[in-house]
Parts: sequence; C-alpha cells; structure tokens
Amino acid sequence: SGHWRDPLQLVPIIAEAVRFLRFEPFRAKIPLFIPRSDLEMEESGYIVNDRLTVECEVTVTKGPQVSRTIGCSEIGVPPSELSEHFGKLLEEEEDVGRDVVFSVEGESFAAHKLVLAARSPVFKAEFYGEMIERGTFSIDIKDMQPSVFRALLHFIYTDVLPADIGDLEGDDYVEFIRHLLVAADRYAMDRLKLMCQSILGKYVDVKNVATTLALADQHNCDKLKDVCIQYISSLDEVDAMFRTKGYANLKRSCPSVLADLFEKTSKFRAS
Repeated sequence: SGHWRDPLQLVPIIAEAVRFLRFEPFRAKIPLFIPRSDLEMEESGYIVNDRLTVECEVTVTKGPQVSRTIGCSEIGVPPSELSEHFGKLLEEEEDVGRDVVFSVEGESFAAHKLVLAARSPVFKAEFYGEMIERGTFSIDIKDMQPSVFRALLHFIYTDVLPADIGDLEGDDYVEFIRHLLVAADRYAMDRLKLMCQSILGKYVDVKNVATTLALADQHNCDKLKDVCIQYISSLDEVDAMFRTKGYANLKRSCPSVLADLFEKTSKFRAS
C-alpha cells in the first residue's frame, strides 16, 4: 500500500496499470475510471483523513532466467590427447629433455627419468635413490628382449599396448605377452601386469596351460592361476597336458603349485 498527497492523481495510474497487465478479473470488478464526485463523497469511505489508501495484490509468474540458446545446446569436447602427446615425446627424434639411456642387448633407448619415475616405483627408487648420488644416466638392462623393453616404454608413456604387437600371431604373440608380463612385474606396473594376465587367460589351451600356470605362480598372478586351474578342471582327459614340456617344467620348477592345483581341481569338479 502507498500514500499520496493528492490521491486522485493515482486513479489514472491504476487504470493504466490494469490495462497494461491485462488483469481481467480486476478489470471486471472495478471500472477503469471512477468519478471524482464518487471518491469525494464522505459516505463512500474511499477518502479518510484526506488520504486515499490503495491496496494491490499482484501475482507475477517468473519465466526462465536463462535465455534460450540458438542452435546446438552442447559444445563437443574431443577425447583426451594426453597419451598421444606423451607418446610423441618418446618417439620424436629430437632430444627433448631425455636424461637417461637404457642399453638392452646392444640397442639403446633414451627416455625421461621423471616420466618413468611417475609411472613405476621401481624406476623412481633407481633414479632418485642410490643412482642420483652416483650420477648414473646410462643403464644396462639384463634378461630382457629389446622389443619387450620397447613395448614397456610405450605403455609407460601412453598407457596402451603398442599397435604392432597385433602383428604377431599364435604362439609368438602368447610368448611375447609372457615376456611383457615378466617386465611388468619387474617394474611394478600393475595395470600392465593385469592386462597381460587377461590376454594370456584368453589363449589358454592344453599345450600351454601348464607353462602359463607356472608363470602365474612365479609372478604372483592369482587371477591367471585361477583361470588355468579352472581350465584344467574342465578337461575330460588331462593326459595330453601331462605329456607337455610345460607340465614337466611345472613339476620341476613349481612343485608346490601342483598340490594347490589338484586340491582346487577336485573342488571345481565337486561343484
């Protein structure tokens, strides 16, 4: 409510407001113009103490605060390029910050200590432990093939396996993944180790199951061990497996795993 010195000045204002808002129920009950004589009549009760009091109740429907966008409402975001950029950092011919060189069977690999240390706790301990005191920047890698070490570096920089691994076929592919699993375990690359286990588990057969089981036992690959044991327990005839060279090596190098094998196999067959 409001008060004006000359209340009659408010009448046309109210009428204009009603017209603008198009408030039909209000317009139906109260005319747009009220004669001055009607307002000035004492018995009308409109004016009290030379004041006209007007009470207005207005309902406002709020619209959306954000204006409608024109065209596409979503802005596309491309996938992450982080692994691609790090991969280029490893592959570029220019020596961009490389500060460590590995020698693997006569083949050299230059890399970045900081990247390797961030990905592998083993490399971190080597680079920022004793080696930093000796100032050693050249490392000789023993018991590893150059192609396997190259794949290990590629995974460290990109978090994916090299595409050219897919060019290998059959036993050559399985053998390469075995070597890569050993390298992953050696440098505590847990995700790579699980990826290798997953691949080897898909290639288990009668000829290689014993070899794969021995590898899993030697490198603490419990998931891969379970896959091998389940496969053996599903065989109708295990004589073919017993005749393999892998089984002979399993008995010689991992005798303890045989007891575990027969115990779990009997449980699987019973269930």
